[in-house]
Amino acid sequence: MTKKAYTIPCASQFRDDVLALANRRGVNAGDIARSVLLVVPIDDIRDYPDPGEPTASDREVVILKSGSAKGRPWRRKPRLQVRMAAGYDPVTLRRALAIALAMARGETGVRLEAADEPVMELTPESIDDGSAEADEELIRLRAMVSVLSFDPLEDGVRTRDEALHVLGLPPGRMPDQSTLRARFRMLATIHHPDGELGDHRRMSQLNSAMEVLRGQAY
Repeated sequence: MTKKAYTIPCASQFRDDVLALANRRGVNAGDIARSVLLVVPIDDIRDYPDPGEPTASDREVVILKSGSAKGRPWRRKPRLQVRMAAGYDPVTLRRALAIALAMARGETGVRLEAADEPVMELTPESIDDGSAEADEELIRLRAMVSVLSFDPLEDGVRTRDEALHVLGLPPGRMPDQSTLRARFRMLATIHHPDGELGDHRRMSQLNSAMEVLRGQAY
C-alpha cells in the first residue's frame, strides 16, 4: 500500500486535543484518522463541519534546523503530521479527526446496522496464520478498537447518562430493553477480557451500565 505524509493545518487547541486523545489510546493521529475512515462513510465525513485552519494570531514557533537561517525562530501555522494511505486531502482528514474528538466527548457516535448478507466475523483466530502480517493485523485491530471505544469513567458508572455513554448512546435517550441488550451483547463480544481484544475495565463498566439502566423505570 502506498503511503503518504500529510500536513494538516489546524488550531493549536485542536492539535493538542487530537494528540491528547492519541496519547490516551496509545496510538498516533494517523491511527485515529484511519479508524474513523474505516467505519464512517466518506460522504458523511466530507459533510461534517470542518474545524478549519488556525486564525492569523494562532501560530507556533519552531527553530529552523537547516539552511542559511538555521537556528532562527520561525512562526508557522500549527499542524498535525500523519502518515497514511494516499488519496485523501488534509481537510477530509481534519474532519475525520474532528469526528473522533466528538465521539470521545460523547457528542456523536456510530450506528451499526445489519447488512443484507452475513458478514464474516473478523477475529484474531480468523487471521491467525502464524505470519508477521497476521501479527501486524492483530496489532492494528487492537489499536482501532482502543480508538473507537469509550474511555472508562474514572469514578465508575453512577448515573443514567453515564450508563448511556458507556453503551455508546447519546445522553437523554430512552432506549427499550431489547435495544440495550443488543448493544450490550455487541460491545461485550469486543471487550470481554477472555478475548484477544478484551479489556477488563471496559467490560466491568458495561455490566455496571446495564445494572444502572435496569434499575430505572422507562
